[in-house]
Amino acid sequence: MSDSAPSAPAAATGPGPVAPHGLVVVDKPGGLTSHGVVARVRRLAGTRKVGHAGTLDPMATGVLVLGVGRATRLLGHLMLTEKAYDATILLGRSTTTDDAEGEVVADHDVSGVTEEAVRRELARFVGEIDQVPTAVSAIKVDGRRAYERVRAGEDVVLKSRRVTVHELDVVEVALPQVRIRMRCSSGTYVRAIARDLGQALGVGGHLTALRRTAVGPFDLAQARTLEELEAETTLVPIAQAARASFPAVDLTESQAQEVRYGRALDLELPAEGEHALFAPDGEFLALYAGTGGRARPVAVFVG
Repeated sequence: MSDSAPSAPAAATGPGPVAPHGLVVVDKPGGLTSHGVVARVRRLAGTRKVGHAGTLDPMATGVLVLGVGRATRLLGHLMLTEKAYDATILLGRSTTTDDAEGEVVADHDVSGVTEEAVRRELARFVGEIDQVPTAVSAIKVDGRRAYERVRAGEDVVLKSRRVTVHELDVVEVALPQVRIRMRCSSGTYVRAIARDLGQALGVGGHLTALRRTAVGPFDLAQARTLEELEAETTLVPIAQAARASFPAVDLTESQAQEVRYGRALDLELPAEGEHALFAPDGEFLALYAGTGGRARPVAVFVG
């Protein structure tokens, strides 16, 4: 048995439909919905079994991780990982959606705002924070998406949620614009950061540009545009994706057989959380988590 830290995976390439199980890392263009990207990849893959990990708004660009075949089951686990963004905030204007696509709610003079104040307030967002998601989010309220209720004319107030901003760097302050680079937990709304910064400064604010630069170990270096995928599909095989995304444990053949049946193992996993388990031949078998010297299945991908 051995364990290894996640590392960026190599990718398999080839013309025509992609292999049946794996991840496709797309550099999403602006103006296209995440569902629109899924539809394009379904056509390339020749299967409807395609899903995505973590929606990107139509205005946003950057890394969108898609699963094909059995890898769609891996997506829910990838969504728990951290993400990285480059963003541009416009101070002095509030909108209904906290981004440039919404209607203007109010305009304020920013002449009294200083770069020092901007940097000071942004520093307060680093660490664990309670964040109220933007009202036009995909969060469900009594069975309906929040954005659906907003579009129906309802006044939606969402509860705050605990999120973590690991890093937030101020790239440039050229008032009224502020450019930032951040790394955060899944579920963090960058639009809410823009809104809350504007509120803290007393002038309002909204997001004007957003580019996701990474989802877990997958970044723009692995991402391909839709045009590039049309010419040559690029797939991260499911075994490589799992080894890149989770601590890996290589099993004996007898242990691997137990995992194929979905049985718990008398096995002390090297760390907390989910681990990717592999057969001696390198086949990815399952995600397991452990407590008290026992490893139990979270999701089995064979059988």
